[in-house]
Amino acid sequence: MLVAAATAAATAVSAGAAAPVKLTYDTPAGDWMTEALPIGNGYIGAMFYGTPMADTIQFTEESLWEGGPATGTTTNEGGNRADAWKYLAPVRALLDSGRVAEAYALANRELTGKIDRSGVRPGDPEFGDYGAQQTFGNIIVRTLLSGADTDTVSDYVRTLDIGQAVGNVAYRRGGADYRTEYWASYPKRIVAAKYDNTADGGAGYEVLLTTPHRDVSIRRVGKDRLELTGRLTGNKLGFQAVVTVRTDGKFVSAPKSAPALRVEGARYIEVYLSTGTEYRNSYPTYRGGNPEALNEKVLAAIDRVPYDSLKAEHVRDYRSVFDRVSLDLGTNGQAELTTPERQRQYAQGAYDPALEALFFQWGRYLLISSSRPGTMPANLQGKWNHSVNPPWACDYHMNINQQMIYWPAPLTGMPEVNAPLVEYILSLREPGRKTAREYFNARGWSVHTMNNPLGFTAPGWEFNWGYAPNAASWLAQHLWEQYAFYPDSAYLRTVAYPVMKELAHFWFDYLTLDPRDGTLVSSPSYSPEHGDISAGAMMDQEVAWDLFTNILEADLILPDTDRAFIDSVRTARERLSPLKIGKYGQLQEWKEDLDDPQDNHRHVSHLFALHPGRQISPLNDPKLAEAARKTLVYRGDDGTGWSLAWKINFWARLLDGDHAYKMSRRVLRPAGSATKMATGGGAYSNLLCAHPPFQMDGNMGYVSGVAEMLLQSHRGTMQVPVIDLLPALPVAWPNGEVQGLRARGGYTVGMEWKDGKLAEATIEASGQSPQKLILSYRENIRAFRIRPGERITVKF
Repeated sequence: MLVAAATAAATAVSAGAAAPVKLTYDTPAGDWMTEALPIGNGYIGAMFYGTPMADTIQFTEESLWEGGPATGTTTNEGGNRADAWKYLAPVRALLDSGRVAEAYALANRELTGKIDRSGVRPGDPEFGDYGAQQTFGNIIVRTLLSGADTDTVSDYVRTLDIGQAVGNVAYRRGGADYRTEYWASYPKRIVAAKYDNTADGGAGYEVLLTTPHRDVSIRRVGKDRLELTGRLTGNKLGFQAVVTVRTDGKFVSAPKSAPALRVEGARYIEVYLSTGTEYRNSYPTYRGGNPEALNEKVLAAIDRVPYDSLKAEHVRDYRSVFDRVSLDLGTNGQAELTTPERQRQYAQGAYDPALEALFFQWGRYLLISSSRPGTMPANLQGKWNHSVNPPWACDYHMNINQQMIYWPAPLTGMPEVNAPLVEYILSLREPGRKTAREYFNARGWSVHTMNNPLGFTAPGWEFNWGYAPNAASWLAQHLWEQYAFYPDSAYLRTVAYPVMKELAHFWFDYLTLDPRDGTLVSSPSYSPEHGDISAGAMMDQEVAWDLFTNILEADLILPDTDRAFIDSVRTARERLSPLKIGKYGQLQEWKEDLDDPQDNHRHVSHLFALHPGRQISPLNDPKLAEAARKTLVYRGDDGTGWSLAWKINFWARLLDGDHAYKMSRRVLRPAGSATKMATGGGAYSNLLCAHPPFQMDGNMGYVSGVAEMLLQSHRGTMQVPVIDLLPALPVAWPNGEVQGLRARGGYTVGMEWKDGKLAEATIEASGQSPQKLILSYRENIRAFRIRPGERITVKF
């Protein structure tokens, strides 16, 4: 509903199918995080191993979350401390008097959220009643052969075609061919796999369901169905998974040791999975789902529908989104190698532009597979989780990670992929209002670093990483960007603007006058996970500036009748503590000049003003841009996965394509089996980004960074957009073509370049695109008038 118009517009402008893009392996996966391959339909994420004769498909249902209200402890109150706001003034007074240690001790005690770890048993979520996203279980498929058949496996190939969203495994054994196909259908809400063979007389297959959860029952229903039904032990959330099997073979009795489906004499079996839980995103109970009814509805919809028809529908649906953007950076034959070998050679300096284009499209594949209309938003690991106690609860981290995950959605033609985040932001308002009242005695709403889909909007339980009063407004930037890239006045009026206005009231109440210079600052504040408590950490003011600026621009489009409010926004923006350049020539992270040029911390949050904000541009603000550049030089080129990815975007915004390219190569470097973030980021052999461990934000930051290297549109306004063509093209990409990128104002852009120079660009306007447009390429600037729906071709 919220993005229907934008989706229709994007569907109408298809870039056409890109060249085949595949991940290829010559061995089965041995490790979930680093080698298994993901498929997903937004609701369910599954990882396939492709093990010959004994395959595993691990699966996760998006809403299977431990913790929250029914746990019966502190998260009944969303982690909030009642009347915590009473400690704001004392903390501020301590900061104003320079008693920083005392201010931190008080804030850490009284301005943090509450969790209860009592009763945590080995294997339970480590954060107690905060809970965690939960794995669901595994489908085990065994191929049964006679005892005399001991031939070894040969000709093994495992692939994932991300142009089709279909995985395949093929091998030979005993003179017969064996093949498996895997896909996850969004229209039908299923995960499917087909196992076939050419063995004489067919083969036998055994299908089982397993789960790590305790309070469960697994039973065989009829000849062709397995049901796994249970409740989580903490919050008692009910869940169910159903597997059905179709075959040309004969169903026979399975051993009684474990419920299973067994088939003999089969040329093929088709396996279909449906899952559901009692969760519903409805504050304050977060209940209302009926998993049994849902599964019956899903399975009824595929009953008697042929496998090939279901697969074709899935491919059509997936490609309707994926095919909107194509990227060709050239190739040099490396594509004939397996993906791990390509990655290894790339890390040693090999030139493989097709791998870079593949990694760009891989990020889009992951986001499409984990976020579609009607689903929950992608979390730290998308929709793929094999643990009951995953890293950082596999939650929604709001101090960079969640935002980064969705950066590619508007840039690369996927507005409907953004819809779950939009809906989720709206759902945070009600619990977030309570947090704003309890902690800040403020209007509006608030959410902080760690958030679960069970109403936890309080600050984290340690101040130095968990306190993030800017997080809600950073999320609101996505609401504005949805409008900026896909103009829809009804959406702006009814969805984005009311949220932005409410958050402005939060800042009106939270910002305080700095007695030193009379500017408005956030106090207390903490630059994300770095430094010390302070008054006026710059990122808070930058996010507030971004929100205020978007509101003022929205007022030009749909004038607010509350002129006093608009005047207050304008005044507050003017009085915000300004950006400063420090003694090392750096952009200051704090209001005081405290930066250390030897500091290489992974967070560079005060460069929000450069990206994804629009407060700094080298073409408009060269001095501040140079200060941002020096900050990046001092921080260095290392970091965790998402940090490396963000730096691609920073360098692209600084118009330094070669340095952006250097950072992009670092994101692709092999991460081995690393699980500790101190070892630095990269990508595993399945190309999932290593924080480490796996987090999807780095994959998405790479996509955004490449898009920013090729196209930028943040310098203008919605009245007169400015589109910068190839603003940060690296020397490494002398020839290429991209189609389908999106620019603010609602324009779809295609470009071809040769010998490092733009050859041709096409610009197509949407139905609500502004008619005035400025195109910029290097030193060339041209103004155009373009009618809604018109397409123009430009050569410089």
